[in-house]
Amino acid sequence: MKFISALLFVGSASAFAPAQVSQGRSSSALFMAEDGEVKPLRIGTRGSPLALAQAYETRRRLIENFPELEEDGAIEICVMKTQGDMILDKSLMELGGKGLFTKELDTALLGDEVDICVHSMKDVPTWLPDGTVLPCNLPREDTNDAFITANGEIKTIADLPDNSVIGTASLRRQAQLLAQNPTFKCVNFRGNVQTRLRKLDDGVVDATLLAIAGLKRMEMQDCATAVLDWEEMLPAVAQGAIGIQCRSDDERSLKYIDALNCMDTHVCVNCERGFLEALDGNCKTPIAGQARIIDGKIVFRGLIAMPDGSEKYETEATGAIEDAVEIGRKAGEELKERAGDKFFQMMVEMSPQQVLGQITK
Repeated sequence: MKFISALLFVGSASAFAPAQVSQGRSSSALFMAEDGEVKPLRIGTRGSPLALAQAYETRRRLIENFPELEEDGAIEICVMKTQGDMILDKSLMELGGKGLFTKELDTALLGDEVDICVHSMKDVPTWLPDGTVLPCNLPREDTNDAFITANGEIKTIADLPDNSVIGTASLRRQAQLLAQNPTFKCVNFRGNVQTRLRKLDDGVVDATLLAIAGLKRMEMQDCATAVLDWEEMLPAVAQGAIGIQCRSDDERSLKYIDALNCMDTHVCVNCERGFLEALDGNCKTPIAGQARIIDGKIVFRGLIAMPDGSEKYETEATGAIEDAVEIGRKAGEELKERAGDKFFQMMVEMSPQQVLGQITK
């Protein structure tokens, strides 16, 4: 199966509408600073194709809700590189895990270089810098993982031959893969979606896994060989969700992004993040967690595991929507107690090489 044609989407001139600040515009829809300068609503984002797709989706929704923002130059997309984007020859765990894709955006936000930041929620730490809030989640995409094989004929993880080489930078995926077949070899797969698919196309690995949400947002879902259900691969906390952050005292930005918030998504993401926070999982701990609203109730599933898949602890919980965060928190505390202090101490003591069991491709 060849993926090169799918990669052409990113370079298409029509992929994203222009959003630069232009001269000679009317200022009726824009923000007037104290010094009289007219300022657009500045959206901070990473520069990967997926991050840009999410930023432009945010822009589209802002214009739908506030037509005055369609005015030329009313919205500016501000692209910046993060540490996680710049260092690709090491695993995320070796680089420090959570926050690698948000620190530079946090700095820009607090420095008044941007007004709002658009994030993949699974990249956002459970803590936020003082002076910032994250009150908005856009409607969530499909949260499941896409399974992509080199020949396109093997449709499930169970059908992969012993000793298959699978590309993934995710300890969550590695642990669940090895729990199903300990002969698999997981190699550290970094880079954007296009880079990973190109490596698969070049035969570097036999298969890889990506969030189907990201593929859909880039109109690349046809690259997926199959979409895995929760029984095969429980997704990451907050997978498929986009979050929008701003300064806590920025009333203008709060007005705009509050109008975009999908409450069902916000509730489920907060439940999942409550689970993650209770576990206080370091970057060596494979953690998965997903919440859904079914028949007016929160239904949550969570998992922690050893990186090699040799131990796995799972939990399920159901409760009232208004108790979503508490449901997630209690589920995390339950798994923490069941796994015991020794489980987490082993994680702390393991070297990156012991945890990953991977080489970089």
